[in-house]
Amino acid sequence: MIKAFLAVVILLSACLATPARAQDAAAPFDGDLQRLAEILGALHYLRGICGSNEGAKWRNEMQALIDAETPSGDRRARMIAGFNRGYNGFQQTYRTCTPAATVAIRRYIEEGSKISRDLTARYAN
Repeated sequence: MIKAFLAVVILLSACLATPARAQDAAAPFDGDLQRLAEILGALHYLRGICGSNEGAKWRNEMQALIDAETPSGDRRARMIAGFNRGYNGFQQTYRTCTPAATVAIRRYIEEGSKISRDLTARYAN
């Protein structure tokens, strides 16, 4: 399931890559991208404490999303803030892997996959 999620995130990154906008106006899918960023941040923290040995995998996925979307200014700041919010929210709650953390991982992978599929279906050419 994780491989499928990563594949969808990579596909989404490639499909959403758009030319830089003159004023970097909000895109109609920015809310979904911010939520996806938050999910990636949460997964980066939770997978780390649950012994996945993935290193910076989820942070790298976030970087790939930013690189593909090329946001600047407020859009970039909002995406990064979403990632940090996801990471910090769980960092304050969990110090070790628990059954609840494992459930959260599974749910976030499912939600992230759904967001990625929906965005790709809706906005990819």
